[in-house]
Amino acid sequence: MEESRPIDVIQHYIHNFSLNNCAHGNQGYNRILLQLFGYMGHGKSSLINSCKYVLGDGPYQIFAKAEESYGGVTTSRTAYQLTPTITIVDNRGCSTMNSFQTGEIYAQLGNFIPLNIKVIWPQSYQEMINRVEESEMDPNFKDYLVPVFVYSVTKDLAEQERQEIKTFLKNCRTMTGIYPLIILTNKTSGDFYQFEKAFKLLGAEQVMALENYTAEDHMRSRGRHTEVLKFLYNALEDVSFQMREQRNPKPINPINQTTKEIFGFSLIPTSLCHKITSAKQTQYGVTVTSKANPSHTHTQKHPPNRVVEAAHNTVLIIVLGETL
Repeated sequence: MEESRPIDVIQHYIHNFSLNNCAHGNQGYNRILLQLFGYMGHGKSSLINSCKYVLGDGPYQIFAKAEESYGGVTTSRTAYQLTPTITIVDNRGCSTMNSFQTGEIYAQLGNFIPLNIKVIWPQSYQEMINRVEESEMDPNFKDYLVPVFVYSVTKDLAEQERQEIKTFLKNCRTMTGIYPLIILTNKTSGDFYQFEKAFKLLGAEQVMALENYTAEDHMRSRGRHTEVLKFLYNALEDVSFQMREQRNPKPINPINQTTKEIFGFSLIPTSLCHKITSAKQTQYGVTVTSKANPSHTHTQKHPPNRVVEAAHNTVLIIVLGETL
């Protein structure tokens, strides 16, 4: 984005961005979902409020509230429309990317957890299967997903987090085709240059630092407006670049496709997962039978208490635990 371009010109570009104007048209996509991820307390909600403030003409408002402290099994994904084409999603923050929370994160990234409702996350394999059979839960493949990872420069980037984030960035690209945009918040309260270097060493391509508007400090400034607009502009440029390729938002029919292996988990093909009739734990792993092809079974080894995740053309819906 050219820094010299007037703010109102950039705002106009963002407000009027349409997937129909991409190289091959919308290709079946009807909106862009900017999916915010990150640890709790790093500024995701404030970033959403800043985006709404910068793109609007009215006074500062709190649309997204800070997350409740982590605990229990209730999660929500809250969507906020920025323009007719762009929606920003406040995904549930995590306290640490352990195996169970990682399962939730990738299910959110894969668009398998519904927007704007409370969801009780399954705690057993059978509960997951029951939910799928009863609800026919499908991800919205017509949403173009753009992952965004938010991190505050006031925090300490510990070695464990570095490894977790490195894996997350790699898997986001595998699942969406886009490296997550890294947004460093609270830029004036820490050495964001150090964090920028650290994230690039972890595999990030685009790292941007900004200062969010807050309820305590929302006096309009050209600098803050420009930073937030730059984030949105870069996200749209990524979409435009990816849409130069022929894409298909609908899942392929991968019954006979070899199971894809990423981030240490196995991904069961979409057409198989959505039509599961039975599953059982064996000494070899978990065997899944599909009513789409009763003669076809899929067996894969997994360690106990791990979550099979969701991916771009593949669904991750199996929770492996001690009991099925």
